[in-house]
Amino acid sequence: MAVQTVASTTDTANSVDLGPAAALSCRECGHRVPLGPVFACEECFGPLEIAYDFSAYDTEELRKRIEAGPANIWRYAPLLPVPADVATKPNLNPGWTKLVQADNLARELGVTGGLYVKDDSGNPTHSFKDRVVAQALEAARAFGFTTLSCSSTGNLAGAVGAAAARAGFRSCVFIPHDLEQGKIVMAAVYGGELVGIEGNYDDVNRFCSELIGDPAGEGWGFVNVNLRPYYAEGSKTLAYEICEQLGWRLPDQLVVPIASGSQLTKIDKGLQELIKLGLVEDKPYKIFGAQAEGCSPVSTAFKAGHDVVRPQKPNTIAKSLAIGNPADGPYVLDIARRTGGAVEDVTDAQVVEAIKLLARTEGIFAETAGGVTVGVTKKLIESGALDPSLTTVVLNTGDGLKTLDAVAGTGLTATIRPSLESFREAGLV
Repeated sequence: MAVQTVASTTDTANSVDLGPAAALSCRECGHRVPLGPVFACEECFGPLEIAYDFSAYDTEELRKRIEAGPANIWRYAPLLPVPADVATKPNLNPGWTKLVQADNLARELGVTGGLYVKDDSGNPTHSFKDRVVAQALEAARAFGFTTLSCSSTGNLAGAVGAAAARAGFRSCVFIPHDLEQGKIVMAAVYGGELVGIEGNYDDVNRFCSELIGDPAGEGWGFVNVNLRPYYAEGSKTLAYEICEQLGWRLPDQLVVPIASGSQLTKIDKGLQELIKLGLVEDKPYKIFGAQAEGCSPVSTAFKAGHDVVRPQKPNTIAKSLAIGNPADGPYVLDIARRTGGAVEDVTDAQVVEAIKLLARTEGIFAETAGGVTVGVTKKLIESGALDPSLTTVVLNTGDGLKTLDAVAGTGLTATIRPSLESFREAGLV
């Protein structure tokens, strides 16, 4: 993997305004470096993440400032690596999506403590990826990039294309060549360049890492590679919104899908920040990870009691989660074990069943990743791992219109002549 050195970005880093972001800190050794478009520690090659200075904040004043903010992720600008005037810049302004009280689904699953679906299909390009791209876009502006790029399993490609179009950036994104047609169309329609790579997501990501170190990649901001520390922070806003929408309280249990694992780790980071800032009462919570059986390296490691995640070759209809070598896999294991949660997986057939269950009970048409989280929630309840008497939040990260092939057998109940007689003959009365 090509690693950009800190020295090449120091001058730029000293001039950027990214709000409360103070430095980049290594998650392994704690080494700190100035803010810049770097993603790996020069000391140990561990992943870098944003470190903040929140010391000046008063809890009640911060709460009032957030509640008075816009109905999107920029209400949390004081807690994100963005300038104070971020809401005035051309951006898709994602977030503040619905937290649906899923009473019908709760009855089906036997949940008595309150079940909620955080439905991120309501974002501008209909997936949670708009959150992380919005963050990365602000970093790209700060560091003077002119091209926005990514490696993607589909949703991210569309989010980058749309965000770049809105902000006036060039975009060029890379995807596995055999993605669902709906996702290919949605990524291409924004007018940027869309390049199919012969291989799976891990092959695509490897190529993008090489391109960063090549002169051909100069001026390119890869949202999930050299801008990854900033990009990843967008997932924290899911934790912020869930707690605020619950009346500034922590849920007891969360079920989160796992692709790279970044979303789950940053949701945990967001919850921990709210606790430290005094915005929510400190109490135990459990985080459960959800994977499809055909790409379940983290679930396999969790069940085996391993700390190392062994890569797998993906083979599942849940292509947005089909990352066989998840970068944050070991951190997901740590969080699941620390919080008393678990990592579980379901078959493709169970994914389809869960998509239909959520649609039938709550009117929410989830993509395959949402089917994974609902299916895993059902399985966890049946096994006793998830307590049905506690408040539980399940994430749906995208719109089912993106993965229509998964439920292609669903169709007409009957075909009748335009007459009451034919209607009655069909047994629909």
